[in-house]
Amino acid sequence: MVTAMMNPMAATTGTANMGMGMGMPMPASMTPNMVMVPRCTMKVEKCAGGMKMTCVCDDPAACTMMQNLCAMMAGGMCSVCCTMNGMTVCCCNMTMAMCKCEMTANGCCLTCTSGDKMCCDMIQACCDCIMGCMKAGCACCVMMGGTPVCCCMC
Repeated sequence: MVTAMMNPMAATTGTANMGMGMGMPMPASMTPNMVMVPRCTMKVEKCAGGMKMTCVCDDPAACTMMQNLCAMMAGGMCSVCCTMNGMTVCCCNMTMAMCKCEMTANGCCLTCTSGDKMCCDMIQACCDCIMGCMKAGCACCVMMGGTPVCCCMC
């Protein structure tokens, strides 16, 4: 799949096995866990009560994969992680929001809202942060329940 990005899903690195002898196979529990994540175009905007993220895939296979991941992970906590040069710039966890995922013809739309004024302000502050990171050239990864569902390079 041309429109997919590799995303490390474990905190282990190659340095974790420094004490092991040369030529010995690394146990499965110590190998980095990687997952293919669909690449998309993401638009983030404020809306009444919170924010809205629209993820669009041009590739039909990537779109189907993203929609399946969203359907499987629906109901899990939504978060957005922005990175630049492999380092995390910000990670917004929508613990204060009710996140709803709707499928579109070529992707999905995540709406994170809250009826509480203070929570709405936090959600919209996260929206501003994500938009600023995207404008600066960060790679952003949308996760549901801790599982990446789509990534974009802006």
